[in-house]
Amino acid sequence: MFKYYEGTERTMPEQSVFRDAITFFDKIGIYDVVLPFLLVFTIMFAILEKTKVFGMEQIDGHDYTKKNLNAMTAFVTAFVVVASSRIVALINEALANVVVLLIISVCFLLLIGSFYGKDDEVALKDGWKKLFMGLMFAGIILIFLHAAKLSDGTSWLEWMYWQVAYNFDSTAVGALVLMIIIIALMFYIIKGNGPAAKGGKEEKNGSH
Repeated sequence: MFKYYEGTERTMPEQSVFRDAITFFDKIGIYDVVLPFLLVFTIMFAILEKTKVFGMEQIDGHDYTKKNLNAMTAFVTAFVVVASSRIVALINEALANVVVLLIISVCFLLLIGSFYGKDDEVALKDGWKKLFMGLMFAGIILIFLHAAKLSDGTSWLEWMYWQVAYNFDSTAVGALVLMIIIIALMFYIIKGNGPAAKGGKEEKNGSH
């Protein structure tokens, strides 16, 4: 029942009781059915309650959301999601990697906090915040592209990598790169003509 490792005086069990419990939960479908169902139901119900898509109803002069319709819609959506094994696998893999990304960001903040004093407030400037938000967004996109699989088991991220690496001179890749450049230029032009930019120009002109 126990293994003895040379160079140590500790004996370790071959299998943990808690690991057996996790395996048992996996066999009965906790991770494939129950938890994804609860997650999708909770998110859908919260969004419907927040957005009030189905409107409001008055009870004793007070406005309330239509919880019955919101709950039924969230319930059906969650059932449809867990009925697809591919979607459930995507959710499970993506959520695990998103948590890893979150842990990395928390560890980074802990390392930054080690350089501050007891009474100092740990805060990042707006430019750094936008940079890390962009990196987090890109990381989430890559996580979901890696979790989404094609019919042969290849992830979308791997397929895109092989297309760009070995078919870079193809028409499709050239059109994609051109579209990215056009969108980046449009975003730069629109951002430059925004209210903040105009306000800054007017202040400069007024100072002269």
